[in-house]
Amino acid sequence: MSERIRVLVVDDSALMRKLIPAILARDSSIEVVGTAMDGAFALKKIEELQPDVVTLDLEMPRMDGMEMLRLIMRRAPLPVILFSTHSKEGGYATLKALAMGAVDFLAKPKDAAAGHLENIADQLIAKIKVAKRAVGRKLPPAVVGEDLHPPKKGNRATLPPRRVIAIGISTGGPNALQFVLSQIPADFLSTILVVQHMPEGFTEMFAKRLDECCALEVHEARSGDLLLAGRVLICPGNRHMMVRRMPRGDMAILSDGPPVNGHRPSADVLFHSVAQEFGLTSVGILMTGMGDDGAEGLGAIKAAGGMTVAQSEDTCVVSGMPRAAIVKGYANKIIPLDGLGAYLVNNYGVERSATEKNEKNEKSDKHDKIERTPVPSQRS
Repeated sequence: MSERIRVLVVDDSALMRKLIPAILARDSSIEVVGTAMDGAFALKKIEELQPDVVTLDLEMPRMDGMEMLRLIMRRAPLPVILFSTHSKEGGYATLKALAMGAVDFLAKPKDAAAGHLENIADQLIAKIKVAKRAVGRKLPPAVVGEDLHPPKKGNRATLPPRRVIAIGISTGGPNALQFVLSQIPADFLSTILVVQHMPEGFTEMFAKRLDECCALEVHEARSGDLLLAGRVLICPGNRHMMVRRMPRGDMAILSDGPPVNGHRPSADVLFHSVAQEFGLTSVGILMTGMGDDGAEGLGAIKAAGGMTVAQSEDTCVVSGMPRAAIVKGYANKIIPLDGLGAYLVNNYGVERSATEKNEKNEKSDKHDKIERTPVPSQRS
């Protein structure tokens, strides 16, 4: 039997310090070795108890979670799972803490103060197990610090995109996306659609944070948003995002369909839609995250003639999502995190050469002939 995962629970609420260990006790592979009521006590207990994973409340007296996290990452980094409130302040603090090195976060239920944690019990247990496996895997630091000025947004020409690039991402995603998108210039010729597994209420703040530190235009998607060159649309939490080709322009469409692969939003929903609507001009990218959401959708993009990319496993915080596509042969390319930005800019962000245009036209003509040729044997 493998060693149990040693967890330290840090929360200023005495109720939470009882409830969280109680729900973790359901899993025999997890052992709560201690609790602490604030950051100062927690740092001492980390030295004393040597936990594998820390669950951390950000809002605490004396030394809050943000300061504690900063000291943990400076002294001896270890996996931290954040407990965050649904408030605007809590959301921004969570995104900042993720950029500082926290592995993942879990939103506290609105009725958590009444002792209702049942709905998040399985999620917390799963995230702790993932955090333990993520030891030693570290994303690049946040590209833009609070002391730096964000890039200025100029007036943009509303141009149709050269390519429609769909990204599916989960655990480790906020920092990874910021790292990649910050390397892409404002005159990027393609559009980017992102499904980040994140609860409702956090994606709007996440989009604003990315918009502040990137040259691209980034915002939370709304139904009817046009797909434009240099625009990044983040799917809202608890919605699905699809695409449609319409007379007035290609656009994003949101839906309240049932969860797919246990997720809403789901990368599979977006990828299948992009494959169906854009075929040869679609690009699918699966990045860091646990589970297998997006693998089959990436296969659909490949089957439609689009380009498919998986982030290399060794550069993921959690490699489940890209690995699921890689082992099925759905990824045309496997690229490390630090190479994704350059790959996008070099292949989909600059004007096509005359040779490339001719090659594309020839490929399209050939594709059209194949599409128009009846194949009775395949229809029987």
